[in-house]
Amino acid sequence: MKKIGIMTTGGDCSGLNTAIWRIMTGAHLRGWDVYGILDGTDGLCVNPPAVIKLNDMLLPIENARLSGSFLHNGRANTLNFETATETGRIDTFNKQLRKSLRALQLDALILIGGNGSLSLAWTNREIYRDLQLICIPKTIDMDIPCTDRTIGFDTAVQQLTTFCDQLMLTARSHHRWFVVQAMGRDCGMLALHAGLAAGASAILIPEIKFNIDNLVKHIKSSNSDYGVIIVSEGITLRGHSGRPADMISRKLTTAGIVNRTAFPEHAQRSGDTIATDRILATRFADCALNAIENGETYVMTALECDNVHTIPLSEFIASGECVTDPKIPELITSNAYVSPDNPLLAVAANMGIYIGEQK
Repeated sequence: MKKIGIMTTGGDCSGLNTAIWRIMTGAHLRGWDVYGILDGTDGLCVNPPAVIKLNDMLLPIENARLSGSFLHNGRANTLNFETATETGRIDTFNKQLRKSLRALQLDALILIGGNGSLSLAWTNREIYRDLQLICIPKTIDMDIPCTDRTIGFDTAVQQLTTFCDQLMLTARSHHRWFVVQAMGRDCGMLALHAGLAAGASAILIPEIKFNIDNLVKHIKSSNSDYGVIIVSEGITLRGHSGRPADMISRKLTTAGIVNRTAFPEHAQRSGDTIATDRILATRFADCALNAIENGETYVMTALECDNVHTIPLSEFIASGECVTDPKIPELITSNAYVSPDNPLLAVAANMGIYIGEQK
């Protein structure tokens, strides 16, 4: 009988509980025991390790649709890769993780994480040398290379779209514009998809330079005195500081455009998991379990052209734009961004949406 573990790390999103539940049920059908590691690596830094044996009583199917992680994703002010590096205790930290994993005697570990978590897993792969490591990509940012979708992205797009839909009604009532700040870090995928879905008049993302004067001209020349402008949190405006939405709002106000800012913040990470994310989580869970049966390790599940399969973590690292993590100098993070040839950019431009100064 195999003994497998599940761990969720990094920021939360919708779809994590679906993945956990599907892994649990699929493993049980194979006769395997499943243990959830609580609070990510935090749960491996206590003695004994903080784990729970998963069953249908703990996580029934009706709760699998909920956002967040049943296993939690970590606590503030605890020892983790970042704080261990800052305090010079990274060797001690890594030894504790290896010790805890040996104590659990797992045959395999399924790690559900974002690009930072997956990059850490590859950089510190020695920690997982005694078991099979299977990674499942999840993030609302969609900044993970080698996969067409990540768990949580579609629900985040829906959450942000719904938020903008409601703002559009009050915008019309008061003849004003709303500048909505989307999450996504340095990747504009979330802003681009939600902006197109919500009928935004302008979408500003980090990957495409924009001209504030041209944005103002675009808004003034539109046949409307209300609407939504979506601004990705990763954009910058030369000579200005503060939150991106506030920077754009001040410029619009100076130009005589009545506007307000709106910040959906972590509501983008919440909401009942929509069907497409539930299906993706189920497919990734099935793929991960098959990978364990096939003896694979150091791999990531990926969706490419509607085909779900595994790829080596080394390929994930090599395929993205690798940058040094500012908080963990030894860590190289593999990132994906909105490509210049992304078809949605052309669609947005063709629909009269200001998307920046495209070449």
